[in-house]
Amino acid sequence: MRDLLESKGFQRFIIAVILINAATLGLETFPDILKEYGTALHVIDHVALYIFVAELLAKVLVYRRDFLKDPWNVFDSVIIAIALLPTTGGLSVLRSLRILRALRLLSVVPSLRRVVAALLRAMPGMSSIVLLLALVLYIAAVMATKLYGTTAPDYFGSLQTSLFTLFQTMTGEAWPDIAREVMSVHPSAWIFFVVFILLCSFVILNLFMAVVVSAHEAETRSELAEFEESTEAATDRILAELAELRQELRQLQETGR
Repeated sequence: MRDLLESKGFQRFIIAVILINAATLGLETFPDILKEYGTALHVIDHVALYIFVAELLAKVLVYRRDFLKDPWNVFDSVIIAIALLPTTGGLSVLRSLRILRALRLLSVVPSLRRVVAALLRAMPGMSSIVLLLALVLYIAAVMATKLYGTTAPDYFGSLQTSLFTLFQTMTGEAWPDIAREVMSVHPSAWIFFVVFILLCSFVILNLFMAVVVSAHEAETRSELAEFEESTEAATDRILAELAELRQELRQLQETGR
């Protein structure tokens, strides 16, 4: 059973089931399709759920205590547990959470696992950048409220309004319209907007990408090191077995003489 669970064929089968299940859940959002093929879609959904539960039980049976040591097994267990919750009465909203089963691709596909591991590894560095971004946003919001609050009260009338407007500006959404409205009274306001956009959109957000790329490289190096260690261990084991065989051959030759 362990060989079956860890085989590439079985992993491809599980990936196919996840993709089919995700597609059927998407088709259920179309009223016409649901009306005509609703029964078939529900049957496929239940069959996929039974397959996931059977796979999970098989892993528990095979790995036993080691099952919970793998965080991806815990992740899969949470996803399946959510899918098994009742979806009637006050818990009918949980039906929408069935699509979370598509997240199982993260635990099945190795490349996706590496990306998620890199993101988790980057979290400490990203938290510092988030604090920096929040500080820049707060300072800019206070300045904008004091400078342009009376000119454009819809955008900078209060601190919370300024924070939302500057966040919108940071994403590049309709900021020229906001800037032109302010510049009609304050012609030099373009300096504030240009400096803010350069600082947030180009500097800080690029820092995010740099941290993630660095974490991904570190994750790749870590996997490479583990692979080299396992290869060296296998090589040492083979060499040791060869040495034992040579010694046995020598003993046999001496005995024959």
